[in-house]
Parts: sequence; structure tokens; C-alpha cells
Amino acid sequence: MKNKTAHKKPAVNRIYYIYVGILAVLFFVFHTIPFLRGVLYSFTDWKGYGNWNFVGLRNYLHMFSDADTGHAYLFTFEFAIIATVLVNVISLVLACALNSKIKFKNTIKAFYFLPYMLGSLIVGFIFNYIFANLIPDLGKSLGIAALSSNILGTNHAIWGIIAVSVWTGCAFNTLIYISGLQSIDTDVYEAASLDGATGLRRFTKITFPLLAPSFTINMVLSAKGYLMVYDQIMAMTEGGPGTSTTSIAVLIYKKGFGGGQFAYQSANAVMLFIVVVLISIFQLRVLEKREEKLG
Repeated sequence: MKNKTAHKKPAVNRIYYIYVGILAVLFFVFHTIPFLRGVLYSFTDWKGYGNWNFVGLRNYLHMFSDADTGHAYLFTFEFAIIATVLVNVISLVLACALNSKIKFKNTIKAFYFLPYMLGSLIVGFIFNYIFANLIPDLGKSLGIAALSSNILGTNHAIWGIIAVSVWTGCAFNTLIYISGLQSIDTDVYEAASLDGATGLRRFTKITFPLLAPSFTINMVLSAKGYLMVYDQIMAMTEGGPGTSTTSIAVLIYKKGFGGGQFAYQSANAVMLFIVVVLISIFQLRVLEKREEKLG
């Protein structure tokens, strides 16, 4: 029996290595190679067709004097900071509520997890219609001037996009926080109750410190996702009105594929990648130090 068992293990290992090998090849072909080609084109003057020549760092240097790129980065940072803070605050409150004994728990779950199942593009198109038609009609019928116009066509369009983005992002973050809450030993809460720690004090002194790993994961993933925001903007405003809601990802797509700036926007994409990596590393360092202090 031992010999038979020993012969079966290598077969399982071979299948594992085959799967990993296939995934590695697919990742390299469809992700790594296109990325490296993009890096190569960022040092050229290629327009997406025809011949090209190496231009060195010209594309990267031009970013510092390009008003459109500067505005896109400012909007992206503003959007990412606001959305990251809001989605984590709301998700944490929601997770605490869903982890406790409250009424209508399943209804709340359905409301927040529905957009996660539908996808950001679908939700974006739905809210585009709601903001453009249903809310203005309701505002006019009720005589409320603030609701009578489409917010996506005003200077406050960013808040419409943020509201939808936060709603669609809450589901995943809430799941992470719930898993963190459920991993906390109930004996800790019982001991805290004996010491008189309840309510907000129990949350700040026990719950939140023990949720530090979950908080770190959510902050890093949220910031990374919102720095690369694209779907919601394209579905709701396409970067408008004007260029007021043009994120760096939207700018790269529009100017790279429709504006004959393929090489320049490739450099923009490389720069965005570097910015996201640096911010993610900075977040991890800061939040990990915080975890160590709390530990």
C-alpha cells in the first residue's frame, strides 16, 4: 500500500506543475510581452502605425509641460484619495453592522453586493441614465432646483462618479473586513466587557487594532484600483464635461488610440505604473509600521 501511495504523489505534482507552467506562459504572452513592448514604444515616436524612431526620454520629459497630463494626474489623485477614504469608512461600518445581530441583514447585503456582481461598466451605464433622466425629472416634479439638472454635466460630476464607484467598491472591502472581524476571538470582547470597555471605546481599543491587517489590504487595493479608474468614467461621462473628469487612464486610452499619441501615452502608462507601485509600497511600509506599534 505504501508503494502505491508513493507512486501516486508524483502524478499529482506533475499536474500541478503543468497548470502552473501553462498559467505562467499565458501570463508572459498576454501580460509581460505587451507591457515590455509598451515600455519599448515609450522611447519612440510611433503613432500606432507605420515606421518609428527612437527619441530617448523626450516623451517622459514632455509630461512635465503637458497641461492635459497634469490635469489628469491631479484629478486622478483627488478621486483616488476621496474614494479610498470613503469606501473604507463605509465598508468598515457596514461590516460591523453585518457582523452583529441586526434586522434586515440580508436586505443590506443584497443592496451592497449587487453592483459587485453586475460589474462596474453596467452599473455605470445604469447610473448614467438615472442621473441624466430619472433624478432631473424627479427634481422638476418636486420643485427642487438642486436635483433638476444632470450632475454629470456640471462641475460637480466627480461626486456622481465617486458615489457610484464607492458603492460598487464597498462589497469587496466589506468582505475583507467581515473576515477580519470573524477572526477576532470572542474571549477578547468578554474580557473587555469585564473591564468596562463597550461601544466606541471597545471599537477603537480592540476591534480596529485587531483589524489592522484587513485595513492594510483594503487601503492598498482600493488606492491601486482608484488610481487606475477607467470603467466608471467611460460609462458615465467619458471624461467630461470638457476634460474635468478625465483620469490618467482615460487620457491614455483617448489620446493613445484616438489621438495618434501611442508612444507618448505608452510613456504615460509606464509612469502611471511606476506611480501606483511607489504609492502601494509607501502605503505598505506606513501601515505595516502601524501594525507593529499596535501589536
